[in-house]
Amino acid sequence: MRHILASTLAACVAVAGFAAPALAHPKIVSATPAEGAAAANVSQISITFSEPLVAAMSGVDVVMTGMPGMANHEPMKMTGVKTALAADKVTLVAKLPRALPAGTYEANWHVVSTDTHRVAGKLNFTVK
Repeated sequence: MRHILASTLAACVAVAGFAAPALAHPKIVSATPAEGAAAANVSQISITFSEPLVAAMSGVDVVMTGMPGMANHEPMKMTGVKTALAADKVTLVAKLPRALPAGTYEANWHVVSTDTHRVAGKLNFTVK
């Protein structure tokens, strides 16, 4: 009986040990511009994650949420954004066709890590 309990306990510990990495989700390590930052001449957005990503299933949409002098500005999706995965496989880069004009922005991102976990979020910043 003691041997069966020990074997069962060892199996549970082994399964728990192998399951832990599978429960991980990619998290933002850094971003340029950073969350809440005020920046100038923003022509690309880089977001670095904690684990490798799948390029074909990851992306960024850039939305202008506010424009100086226009109190009731509707959110406006920026066009021409090209998203790619950097050589390090953990940095998602959104290249813009030209520098963003002054205003407030939201970079809505979605990523899939190599262990197939999908995560989405947003990064807010201001261009001065």
